[in-house]
Amino acid sequence: MSTQFLPSGNVSRIKESATIAVSQRARALKAKGRTVIDLGAGEPDFATPEFIRDAAKRALDEGATKYTAVEGIPRLREAIAQYVNSQTPGRTPVEPSEVMVTTGSKQALFNACFSLFGQGDEVLVPTPAWTSYYEMVELARATCVPVLGDPAAGFKVTVDSLRAASTARTRGVMLNSPSNPTGAVYSAEELGAILALAEDRGWWVISDEIYRRIAYDGPATGSLQVARTRERLVLVDGVAKAFAMTGWRVGWSVAPLAVTKAMSALQSHTTSNATTMAQHATVAALVDTVQSDAAVTRMVAEYHARRDAALQLLHSEPGLRIVRPDGAFYLYLDVTATNPEAGDAGTDFATRLLDEAGVAIVPGAAFGTPGWVRISYAARVDDVVEGVRRAIDLWRSSRRA
Repeated sequence: MSTQFLPSGNVSRIKESATIAVSQRARALKAKGRTVIDLGAGEPDFATPEFIRDAAKRALDEGATKYTAVEGIPRLREAIAQYVNSQTPGRTPVEPSEVMVTTGSKQALFNACFSLFGQGDEVLVPTPAWTSYYEMVELARATCVPVLGDPAAGFKVTVDSLRAASTARTRGVMLNSPSNPTGAVYSAEELGAILALAEDRGWWVISDEIYRRIAYDGPATGSLQVARTRERLVLVDGVAKAFAMTGWRVGWSVAPLAVTKAMSALQSHTTSNATTMAQHATVAALVDTVQSDAAVTRMVAEYHARRDAALQLLHSEPGLRIVRPDGAFYLYLDVTATNPEAGDAGTDFATRLLDEAGVAIVPGAAFGTPGWVRISYAARVDDVVEGVRRAIDLWRSSRRA
């Protein structure tokens, strides 16, 4: 006799990650023998640099297989504090005690949302935004308030748009620069103005800076570089993207000590510590700056070349609106004209592109903008060019005047 499963109120409204779902479907089609160009994953296609892998091997040989402190090994917390402080000379230094090591930056974001927000709170989310922001706010029993940016400005929000969306219940704002899914980068002036508004209003700011080093005019401005104070700021970062260490699952947060202690208590009852040998590998990534800087520079140069190759194709197509990415490794395209009557032209376009042309991309509905699609160029340049070419072909054949 089967029993009908009714999910609890904690998860009843939570949806599966659309980006992960696209990658899973692409892998399933490949397993059936279908040739698929996967431009959906938000994952570097490079191998983790060898010196980082070697550090993990040494750690294993030296017995780094036991539990660590929930908040991370002291050596790593010190390395993260040093890494952050090297980017913010002249500012009040971050102390290792303010650093929390997590199982990827996703957990750091969840820890922050769950610790800072609750029922009755509203959280402003510049939109389009990474799909998990919306779900994390909901898991915290708070209300997510999407704030749509201007497509002509890379969908970046402004002080005015955030102020207009706020209410007496607004408690925080999620920031992400460079942005997933658009690749837009906030200038120092833009970011500083938003942080000043949040400080004046007493809002918490969670600043997701996982793509900060993947920017094409030098590293993007970080929140700690322009914030007047760190009293209501949580910085989230990690090694997944810039260091090609997605599977290692190491991220971190930098927050006021009381917040860090609260997040540590939360994590002690969920995942406990990040993987021990991965923590030791991350120490090498952050401390050996000569090798890590060379590796990051090499990967960013390749992303830059892929972006430019894709943009050359896209700019030759009149009427196709795109966001020019200045960071991360995504292209964001407006495909509304392929099905203007539909409420979700992006999902229709992405489904057809996979089924008819064998190219996996992510519909913009996952990020709060149903008429758009996201194409990742974290893939071989030949695949990126061919995938974009097929997307343009489908655009041409489907576009309605």
